[in-house]
Amino acid sequence: MKKVIDQLKHVSNTNTTVLILGESGTGKELVARALHQNSDRKNKPFVPVNISALPESILESELFGHEAGSFTGAMSKRIGKFEYANGGTLFLDEVGEMPVDTQIKLLRV
Repeated sequence: MKKVIDQLKHVSNTNTTVLILGESGTGKELVARALHQNSDRKNKPFVPVNISALPESILESELFGHEAGSFTGAMSKRIGKFEYANGGTLFLDEVGEMPVDTQIKLLRV
């Protein structure tokens, strides 16, 4: 646990992407929240997204948003989680469950 806390202190004030690994239920979101609360982003949004809880058909729209009329049922513009978390922290839980084509788009953000 001390190693985790030391690493949190080391990366909390850097502007970098952090990959938190661990089995389901081991506290990855707690670590992400601790990182957020100890960073310069603490007054900005913390946006958790459980990838495995979202159907593949709406995943991209949830993450990246959409314009009105961009697909059937898109009646109005919707901002995505990336835009909502802008300046804060976006926590993608179960990111390994994300389809490969969406992972590629994620790398371009």
